Amino acid sequence: MGRGMERTGADALAFAVALASSALALGWSVATARGLARLPAGEARMRAVAAAIAEGAAAFLRRADGAVGIFVAAMALLLLLAARLGHPGLTPGSALAFAIGAAASLAAGYAGMRAATVANVRTAEAARTSLGRALRVAFSGGSVMGFTVTGLGLAGLSLLLFLFGNPADPTAVDTINGFALGASSVALFARVAGGIFTKGADIGADLVGKVEQGIPEDDPRNPAVIADNVGDNVGDVAGMGADLFESYAGALVACIAIGAADHLGRQFLLLPLLLSGLGIGSSLVGAVVVRLGADRDPTAALRKGTFATAALFLAGAAWATIGLDHRPSFFFAVAVGLCLALLIGLQTERATGAGRPPVAAVARAADSGAATAVIEGLALGMASVPGPLVAVALAILAAHAFGGLYGVALAAVGMLGPTAMTLAVDAYGPIADNAGGIAEMSGLPAEVRRRTDLLDAVGNTTAAMGKGIAIGSAALTALALFAAYAAEARLTSIDLMRPAVVAGMLAGGAVPYLFSAFSMRAVGRAALEMVGEVRRQLRERPGILRGELRPDYARCVDISTRVALRGMVVPGVAAVLLPLGVGLVFGREAVAGLVGGALVSGVALALQMTNAGGAMDNAKKWIESDASGGKGTPAHQAAVIADTVGDPLKDTAGPSLNILIKLMSIVALVFVPLFR
Repeated sequence: MGRGMERTGADALAFAVALASSALALGWSVATARGLARLPAGEARMRAVAAAIAEGAAAFLRRADGAVGIFVAAMALLLLLAARLGHPGLTPGSALAFAIGAAASLAAGYAGMRAATVANVRTAEAARTSLGRALRVAFSGGSVMGFTVTGLGLAGLSLLLFLFGNPADPTAVDTINGFALGASSVALFARVAGGIFTKGADIGADLVGKVEQGIPEDDPRNPAVIADNVGDNVGDVAGMGADLFESYAGALVACIAIGAADHLGRQFLLLPLLLSGLGIGSSLVGAVVVRLGADRDPTAALRKGTFATAALFLAGAAWATIGLDHRPSFFFAVAVGLCLALLIGLQTERATGAGRPPVAAVARAADSGAATAVIEGLALGMASVPGPLVAVALAILAAHAFGGLYGVALAAVGMLGPTAMTLAVDAYGPIADNAGGIAEMSGLPAEVRRRTDLLDAVGNTTAAMGKGIAIGSAALTALALFAAYAAEARLTSIDLMRPAVVAGMLAGGAVPYLFSAFSMRAVGRAALEMVGEVRRQLRERPGILRGELRPDYARCVDISTRVALRGMVVPGVAAVLLPLGVGLVFGREAVAGLVGGALVSGVALALQMTNAGGAMDNAKKWIESDASGGKGTPAHQAAVIADTVGDPLKDTAGPSLNILIKLMSIVALVFVPLFR
C-alpha cells in the first residue's frame, strides 16, 4: 500500500513538473516578447524596412498555413475513417491528437517568426550602442521560439495523456502517436517551403547583386533584398522551430511508445515528460547566464549558457532517474544522449566554424575559382560524415546497454532535453542577419554592420550545430520509433534474407536522394525566376542602381512564395503516402525495410549536405573579414558562388531529411493496424 501511494505521488509529481514547466516556458515567451516590443526600434527608415520584412513573412506564413491546413484536414479525416472502420489502435482520439500536434507546431512557428521580426530592428538599434547589447536583444528574440516550442510540445503531450486517461493503457499510448504525426507533417512542409523561399531569394540576390553588379549584400538597390530578409524568418526561424518541435515531440512519443511496448510501468511512461520539464527549467537558467554575460564576451556567453544548461539538466536527470525511480542505468542512458549532442555540436563547429582549418581550406580554394571552392566544400562535407555517424553508433550501443530500446529512446530525450536553449542559440543567428540587412538598407554607420556581422558569423556556426544535433537526435528517435513499429507490427526480427525486406531497404535508401532532388530543383527554379526578375528591374529601370527609384520588392517576395508553395507539395505528400502505400500493398516487413533504408542513407546525406553548406558559407564570410583580400576580390566572388551552391544543401535539403526519416517512421507506426 505504501509503495503504491509513493508511486502515485511520484506520478503526480511528474505531471505537475511537466505542466508547470510548460506554463513557465510559455510565460517566459510572452513576457520576453512584450519586453522586446517596448525596446527602441530606431529611426523611421529602419522601422519602414522592418515593417516590409514583417509583412512579407506574415503574408508567406498565411498562404503556407492555408495550404498545410488542407493537408491536415485530409489526414484527420483519413484517421477518422480508419477509426470508424474499426481498426484497433486507431481511434477518433488519434485524429484529435494529430490536429493538436499540427496546430501546436503552426502556432510555435508563427510565434517565433513574429518575435524575430520584432527583434531584428531592435537588434540593429542596439548594435549602435554595443555588441553585447545587440546579442542580448537577438538572443531574447530567439528564446521566444525556443521556449514556445518546448512549452507547447510538452503541454500538448501532457494534456493528451491526462485527457485520455492512464498512459499505461495501450489505447492512450496509440492515441498520442497522432500528436507526433501532426508535428512531423507540419514540420516537413514548413522546412521545405521555408528553405525554398529563403534560398531562392538569397541566391538570386547574391548572383545579380554581389556577382554581376558588385553592390554590397543587403543593398536597398537590390530588388530581391527584402525577399532575402523575409526568407531568414520563414526558413531559418519558423522552419527551424517546426523542425525542432517535431524532433522534441517525436522523441517523447517514441520513449512513451517503447515504454508501453516493454510494459515498463506507468512511472517510466511519465519519465520523459518529467525530464523534459527539467530541461525547460535548466534552459531558463542558461538563458539568464547568456543575458548576464553578453556585455563581457558574447561568444563566451553563448557557450557558458549552453554548458550551464547541460550541467543543470544532467543534475535534474540524476534526481529523476536515481532519486525517484532508483534506476541508475536510465540516468546513464540520458547522459549518453546529452554527451552525444555536445559531441556532435563540437564536431560540427570544427567542420564549419569560421577560421577553422576546414573552412580556411575552402577559402584558400576560392583563390583558384568557384569550381575549386565547391569541390573542397563538397569534399569537406563528405569527410565530416564518419565522425558523427560513429558517435551516433556508439551512443546507440551504450544507451541500449544501459536500458535496452527504452534506453535508446531516453538518449534521444537526453539530446533534446535542453531544446529551448538549443533553439534560442540557433534562432538568434537569423535575427542578427536581419539586423545587418536593416542596418545596410537604412544607411547606419559601418560599425553597426560590423557588429551584426560578427554576431551573424557566430550564428552560422551555432545554426550548423543545431542542425547537427537535430540530425543526430533524428537517428536515435527514428530508431526508437522503428522499434515501436516493430512491436506494434509483432515483428520479432527483421530478416534480411526476405526479398520484401531487402526491396524495402533499397527503396528506402533511395527516398532521401529523390526527396533532396525535388527540394533542390525547387530552389533552382526559385533562384532562376528571381535572377530574371532582378535583371529585368535593373534593366528596365536604370534609376534603381542610381538610387533614384525604389525597386519593386513585393514582386520578388511573391516569386519566392509561389515557387516555395508549389515546391513543398510533392515532397511533403510523398513522405506520407510512400510508407502508407508500401504497407498496404507489400505488408509490414516491407515497411520495416523501407524505414530502415531511409534512416541509414538519410542521416549520412543530411550530415554531408549541412556541413558542406555551412563550411562554404563561413568561408565566404571569412574572406569578407579581409582574409584573402576581402570583399570585391576574385576570391570573394568565387566564394559567393560556392556559397550559393551550399545554400540549398544546408538550409533546404539537408535539414529536411531528418524530418523525412522521422515522418516516415511515425506514419508507419500510426497506420500499422492497416498493414497486412
